[in-house]
Order: sequence, then structure tokens, then C-alpha cells
Amino acid sequence: MFVGCIDKIEERLMDSSDAKNVTKRILIGPKEGWDSHVMRLFTIEKDGFTPKHSHPWPHINYVVEGEGILYMDGKEYKMTKDCVSYVPSNVEHQYRNTGNEKFVVICIVPKEGERL
Repeated sequence: MFVGCIDKIEERLMDSSDAKNVTKRILIGPKEGWDSHVMRLFTIEKDGFTPKHSHPWPHINYVVEGEGILYMDGKEYKMTKDCVSYVPSNVEHQYRNTGNEKFVVICIVPKEGERL
């Protein structure tokens, strides 16, 4: 069992040469009792982006606030508050902030998708 608040969870800067202005919080995962998946919160600041990449696991996303673009499999999709997406395994994807405020996205992956 676990109950927590986002502002009390450690925020980590994504340390990558192909990401800009992105932080991540691990909200729920094996340490909190969810053995099979990890729920993460990405905050992408103005002009920021996640790496363009693919991997052998799927993930689902929910936009908490802001606006941006989800690049997925060669296409761009406008994403705003309350939009959701499913990114299949092995599909190239990237999130970019296109607004003037922060772009905040929940991302759930199988536990192998997160290096805890």
C-alpha cells in the first residue's frame, strides 16, 4: 500500500545529450508495491523535448497540463491537457513542448522500461 504527494517525490533531471529541459519523477513502481509497471511524471519545460527513441516495450501517456507534440512513427500529434496516447513497442517517439508553459505527462511502462 502507498499514498504520496507529487511535490514530496524526488525530481530527477534527465541526463541525456538528446533531451532538453526535462525532469522525471517515479510516482509508483516496485518500491511502492506495483511490481509489474512504473508510473512516471515527466515535466518538459518551455522549448524542451525528450529523446527521440524506440524500445521493445509499449507505454501509455496522459497529459496533465500544457501543450506539445507527440512525434510517433513519423507523424506529429498535437497533445493538450487530458489527451491520452498509446505508444506500441518498437515505434520511434518523442515529446516536445510547443507552448509557453510547462508540459506535464504521465507515462506508464512495464518495469523493464524504467531503470530504477
